[in-house]
Amino acid sequence: MNAQILSIGNELTLGQTVDTNAPWLAQRLADAGILCTRQVTVADDRADIAREIADAAQSADLLLVTGGLGPTPDDLTREALADAMNVELEFRPECFAQIEAYFQSRGRPMHPQNRRQAMCPRGATPLSNPHGTAPGVRARIGRTDIYLMPGVPREMKPMFEAHVSPNLPQREAAVIVQRTIRTFGMPEAEVGEKIADLMARGRNPTVGTSAADLIISIRINAHGANAAQAGAIAEADVRTIRERLGIAVFGEGEDTIQDAAARLLFERRATISTAESCTGGLIAKRLTDVSGSSAYFIQSFVTYANEAKHRLLEIPTALIEQHGAVSEPVADAMAANCRRISGTDYALAATGVAGPTGGTPQKPVGLVYVALAERAGVVVKQLRFGENLSRDEIRDRAAKAAINLLRLRLLGK
Repeated sequence: MNAQILSIGNELTLGQTVDTNAPWLAQRLADAGILCTRQVTVADDRADIAREIADAAQSADLLLVTGGLGPTPDDLTREALADAMNVELEFRPECFAQIEAYFQSRGRPMHPQNRRQAMCPRGATPLSNPHGTAPGVRARIGRTDIYLMPGVPREMKPMFEAHVSPNLPQREAAVIVQRTIRTFGMPEAEVGEKIADLMARGRNPTVGTSAADLIISIRINAHGANAAQAGAIAEADVRTIRERLGIAVFGEGEDTIQDAAARLLFERRATISTAESCTGGLIAKRLTDVSGSSAYFIQSFVTYANEAKHRLLEIPTALIEQHGAVSEPVADAMAANCRRISGTDYALAATGVAGPTGGTPQKPVGLVYVALAERAGVVVKQLRFGENLSRDEIRDRAAKAAINLLRLRLLGK
């Protein structure tokens, strides 16, 4: 069985609202062993919506539609479905009674315009909505089951659970197990090269990569007759991918770099402190995002000004004047002195040019030095993120790179 998802609304096509319904529905379908083959977003245009519904009815077994069921003139999904079915809309008294009851229960008057929400394509089945004023609709065109649901997530989700989920094939008939491997420090092209054979077309499981802010995720979708079979198929690829990508793999699912570093700090009962300039405390923030971080995180210095680097981290003014605040010697001193002053096992430091101003030909925007101090000494890494990234992107990537430096050292690399 295959499914498609159609999201309706000008606010979606104009980028004013992020569509969270489609990924939620796709995940719920995957949990039931149903593959979503297509997701489409359409503006509030009756002809366009009708055309997409008709197109889906040519290829999908199931079509889930969200949005466009409100009381205003731009809510046209009911009309579009009727057009695709080649039928008329008809007034459904039972729907109108539910809408009236909704307003009465809240002590609010019902606007006459809400009456149009009680209209339903002839031959379709209305779906109750106790969480709002927009009834859903179930219909069929050819072999395709179609469900119209409200665009408001707090109304859509209960309607899906009440009216759609019970009518899906039983999970035992087919199962999709999803696994996600998370990596850092290896370019996406290299990741793809190392697992190219696993990404071959027509293979079970399907394997693909996606990149976001230096994190490369490998997504594994295994199909099986039951959860145990699909899980075993997925696990085989997980092991292979971990073997091939090695220390670039830092976790699975929604793991973050700081989660991975925190696990190692917990295991080794080690402590960490930070000294930050361009990242403005972001490294410390992320290390303390992890629950229980008080076991390893001692303190942080945010020394943005050169005077603060001298006063709080005891960095000689002459060193800053000679090399500049954004330099390997200053990053080295920041990390070493932070560790000494804090009395921690490790210390991370970052100094750089986050932009968009402040860059020079010698030290352009995107130049960052991150350093890690430990008992054995200090290691400093020069990073060049380029001048085309935003200030937030540079700071985000610098923080990730610093924490990954710690992760690798904790692994003995």
